[in-house]
Amino acid sequence: MPKETELPYFEIGEALIGAGAELAHVDLMIGAKNGPVGQAFATGLTQLSAGHTPLLSVIRPNLPTKPSTLIVPKVTLKKGADTAKIFGPAQSAVAKAVADAVEEGIIPKKYADEIVIVASVFISPDAEDYNKIYRYNYGATKLALKRALDKFPNVDKVLEESNKSTHAIMGFKVSRLWNPPYLQVAFDTTSLDFVLSAVKMLPQNDHLLIEAGTPLIKRFGTDVISKIREVRPDAFIVADLKTLDTGNLEARMVADAAGDAVVVSALAPVNTIAKVIDEAHKTGIYAIMDTLNLKDPIPLLKELKEIKAVPDVIELHRGIDIETTEHAWGSIGEIKKICPKTFIAVAGGVKLDAVPIAIKAGADILVVGRAITGSKDIRTAAEQFIAKIGNPEIDQFRVMTDF
Repeated sequence: MPKETELPYFEIGEALIGAGAELAHVDLMIGAKNGPVGQAFATGLTQLSAGHTPLLSVIRPNLPTKPSTLIVPKVTLKKGADTAKIFGPAQSAVAKAVADAVEEGIIPKKYADEIVIVASVFISPDAEDYNKIYRYNYGATKLALKRALDKFPNVDKVLEESNKSTHAIMGFKVSRLWNPPYLQVAFDTTSLDFVLSAVKMLPQNDHLLIEAGTPLIKRFGTDVISKIREVRPDAFIVADLKTLDTGNLEARMVADAAGDAVVVSALAPVNTIAKVIDEAHKTGIYAIMDTLNLKDPIPLLKELKEIKAVPDVIELHRGIDIETTEHAWGSIGEIKKICPKTFIAVAGGVKLDAVPIAIKAGADILVVGRAITGSKDIRTAAEQFIAKIGNPEIDQFRVMTDF
């Protein structure tokens, strides 16, 4: 909130309140009349368009609120009933919220005649309950004003929440990696029926990832990602393509199939690896570099860092065909010195007793295949690994309330 001696120049606030068709969403600007918000106010009031006519916010006819507030409808008003919702409960709700914000000290009273507000208001054509329209829009306007003058959110809040939040109306959650360690269950079988059945058995947990393994992808293509997504809409799905060429094309294929991460082989040309990483980041997915059969990843990582193409995850991978050898996790500390923000995954014959060793070595993701997928009780086996990892479900009881 601004100090008593500080006139708001140009602040922005947003709030979403309510549920159902009457849900209210308000975006607003608040600032001095002689600044950019004042200019937007004057422009909005004079440049009218069919179906989106801005209107002054009034507590009742002939009593506009202070500071002067312009309501800009977000939805095209196609009929009289739509217009009545804006000109009635919404208009009054916004006006009362602004007036109460002055009375409560959210907006300094001495500036009430020097500032203006432009509020973009959403009213669904399906909304019917005028009482809810009023109450939700009142709450959303008041909260948006408070947030604007408190400069909420700050950058740290945005970065923290961006990896664990989801939009209320989107209908599904986009999982992000932000709080390791994680368990990644790898399906390397070629039986799609088994995979879909097993995926249903896996426990719901924010620290469980699902991998469409290379054999599975080779048999069914990236379409298998969409089939897994139908069974587990919120899952974080890794597509283990082990790309060796056409990096940007294969990364795009995974993104188009609604995957969350694409795997490129560390044996691919550096330019291919860089293209996978670049395309993955363009499309909002993760790039994982698998070091299978690469003796020492350090020189490659230094080269990738030089060209600013660092993978999101580096997978230290012991292949199925060489599982009689020891796990090679000794370089995790050195890798993290070179790429401190990169997650480290370990894969290849990881059994339950190896979990604490891998975690102690610095692993962020444990890739487990047959120890879970070959178990008689897949759910219990996965739960045992999660318990060993020691990272419980997050946000299970979290109330999504911001201030």
